[in-house]
Amino acid sequence: MTVSTALLLIDVQKGFDEPVWGARNNPQAERRIGELLSVWRKASWPVIHVQHLSVSPDSPLRPAQPGCAFKPEAHPREGEPIFQKSVNSAFIGTILETYLREQGIAKLVLVGLTTDHCVSTTTRMAANLGFEVTVVEDAVATFDRVWRGKHFPAQLIHEASLASLEGEFATVVVAAELLGKTP
Repeated sequence: MTVSTALLLIDVQKGFDEPVWGARNNPQAERRIGELLSVWRKASWPVIHVQHLSVSPDSPLRPAQPGCAFKPEAHPREGEPIFQKSVNSAFIGTILETYLREQGIAKLVLVGLTTDHCVSTTTRMAANLGFEVTVVEDAVATFDRVWRGKHFPAQLIHEASLASLEGEFATVVVAAELLGKTP
C-alpha cells in the first residue's frame, strides 16, 4: 500500500463569517485554501472535508442554519468524503482515523478554521495517532479572544497556536512553500 498525503479541510463554513466571532486575522485564508484545494484536485490527491455541527443552540454552525454550509472556496465535490463532528477534534465521534488507515494515508496537510481550536486539536490528535502533519500557516485563521478582561488579538493567538504545534505535533509552512514541494 502506498503512502499518500491528504488535504484535510477543517470547518471551512459560512458561519465563521458571522460578526459574533469578532475580529479575525488572515483574511486571505480562504483564498489559500482554494489554491491548495485546486492543486490537490488537479493532481487527484486525496481531499477530505470536516464539518462542524454545533450542538449549541445559538451557534451559526448549528445544523439547518445557513452558516453550517461549506464556503464556496471549499465546497466538497462528489466523492470527496465529509466527516461531521460536534467537538474540536475531527477524530472524536467520527471514523476519520479508520478511513485514513484504510486508504493508506499517513500524511495530512491541515487547513481551515480556527487555528487555536479545531485545527490545533485535530493536529495534536493526528500527531498522537502517528500521522505526519503539516499545517499551512496562511490557510488557517482565528479570531480575537478576551480572557479575564484582557484582549488577545487574533494574530497573536494564531502565532502562539502555531508556535505550540511546530516541531512537536506538526511542521508549519506557508502555502507557497508547500506548493513548491510534491506531497
